Amino acid sequence: MDTRAKQMSAAQAGLGRTIMVQGTASDVGKSLITAALCRVFTQDGWRTAPFKSQNMSLNSYVTWDGKEIGRAQGMQADACGILATTDMNPILLKPTREMSSQVVVHGKPLRDYNAREYRESYLPIAGEIVQQSLGRLREAYDIIVLEGAGSPAEINLKDRDIVNMRMAAWADSPVILVADIDRGGVFASIVGTLELLEQHERDRVCGFIINKFRGDVALLQPGLDWLEARTGKPVLGVLPYMPNLELEDEDSLSLSHSKQQPSDALTAVNDQHDQLDIAVIRLPRISNFTDFDPLHFETDIKLRYIDRANQWGDPDAIILPGSKNTIEDLLWLKETGLADLLQKHAVDGGWTAGICGGYEMLGTRLLDPLHVESEVEEAAGLCLFPFEVSFAEEKRTVRVEGYGRLNSSQQPTPIEGYEIHMGEVNWQPEGRPNFQPFHIRVQTSLQKTAEAADYEAEGACSPDGKVWGTFIHGILHNDDFRREWLNGIRESKGLERLPADLRFQERRENAFERLAEHARRHLNISLVYELLGMDKESMR
Repeated sequence: MDTRAKQMSAAQAGLGRTIMVQGTASDVGKSLITAALCRVFTQDGWRTAPFKSQNMSLNSYVTWDGKEIGRAQGMQADACGILATTDMNPILLKPTREMSSQVVVHGKPLRDYNAREYRESYLPIAGEIVQQSLGRLREAYDIIVLEGAGSPAEINLKDRDIVNMRMAAWADSPVILVADIDRGGVFASIVGTLELLEQHERDRVCGFIINKFRGDVALLQPGLDWLEARTGKPVLGVLPYMPNLELEDEDSLSLSHSKQQPSDALTAVNDQHDQLDIAVIRLPRISNFTDFDPLHFETDIKLRYIDRANQWGDPDAIILPGSKNTIEDLLWLKETGLADLLQKHAVDGGWTAGICGGYEMLGTRLLDPLHVESEVEEAAGLCLFPFEVSFAEEKRTVRVEGYGRLNSSQQPTPIEGYEIHMGEVNWQPEGRPNFQPFHIRVQTSLQKTAEAADYEAEGACSPDGKVWGTFIHGILHNDDFRREWLNGIRESKGLERLPADLRFQERRENAFERLAEHARRHLNISLVYELLGMDKESMR
């Protein structure tokens, strides 16, 4: 039975149709192409959902019901205009140490596994879990867009695969293979990948997408003709490189390529001499670095990532981000000399912010007697706040909303975001009253209540607002809060306040629309629908 017939048979059985995006390597653009197809199908009236059976990332997302999944699947759910659930990413691997990861199953931590133990002991169980999740999605949606991981041609891993070709077989899904031409060797990567697949796996590949192309596609055409003749499979499209898309990256690999500010921000900054210099410390185990995405689009700042003392310069503000292994990243800070620079910066009146693990480091002591995150049981903190942090066995994963302000002269600003942490803050009784907290409440449902009694104190600000910390990921996605912080820094330099003109979520929604239009312009969407066993014209 051919692909179209199989898809039609599934639809007749009341199951959603499936299509899978795999890549010749990591970071070729699978996540964004998956998001593009999700938005295209959604625009065309189909109930669409993303799915990635197993994701490895420290950049996670909390669902509305307080479960943790890969950030990319949360973003793809947003592209579909639906609420993300753990069925969209039932297994998440969060690296903790060399050769070891925390295994998160349906949004809750199971335990830490080393690579061999996970492969031999858990993967056989995991296969059933991911198939059940996909089954539930197929019962609820018309189209499921699956995403693979890395490359399907890792011959040392294929016999226990649950995320690439075996997943495609379980889903009975056609596969689109994506290759990144920007890194070179695109035809070799495609043909080489096919050569390393079994025949039944090659048969499942129904076409190719060449991604991140720069230049005149006419000059590429002889290569495309050769590829189609060599493989007998169509090129579904060549996607030009799309700069400044403004959608979050999958993992910290993308930080190896220096992020550039969009052209509108660069133009504004170059027209004035009062931009702020904000540095994010790139920890070895940095997590949820998308916390800082909105800062890339503020017109009055220069954002940079640093990991060495000689990169320090003269920053106006320093941000300590989240970490999957807070104590060991704190020890790294001290070894590199960055801890001394940060403490001096704060003592001298510099602006400093810590988020999640970065917030924990700002206390006096970190304790991990149960080895929840590290083999190191105790470490002295940076001593900017009078609290200790103890790491508990239970992880707190919640969405929150509330309000906060960075000094007593400000009006409270609405904030929302999410928490993912195992650290518990224990304040010295005499110290807490000296530090202004945020006020938050957990979103236990989609319905927000207005009961003030639900609020609890969270995080801390120094009396002058220059040093603050919080467990709330995404706090800088709150436009008014972010601008109040930046304006505080500006005023301390004698600069005028700026209005909160950047509405980050609106830009993000526009980015989804741009991505879908980009896909429609450069991909053969009609052929993609044929692979699904559908006609493009049969829209709902």
